Amino acid sequence: MKDIDEIYSARGRKVVHVDLRTERPDRASLVGLILGPTGNLRAPVLRVGRTLVVGFDEDTYKRVLGVR
Repeated sequence: MKDIDEIYSARGRKVVHVDLRTERPDRASLVGLILGPTGNLRAPVLRVGRTLVVGFDEDTYKRVLGVR
């Protein structure tokens, strides 16, 4: 996580955005955003530069990828 500045975590229609440059959530909160109930990384995962997108939300992908 040291090379990540932002995390977008999508579950269903809810998207949580965490800016690690200004916030420092605890380890349990971060693990809850990126791991599924089995302890594996949730899919899909997309890393764009210093941004990590976990789960799928079309609007978030467009925003992060710069697609209109």
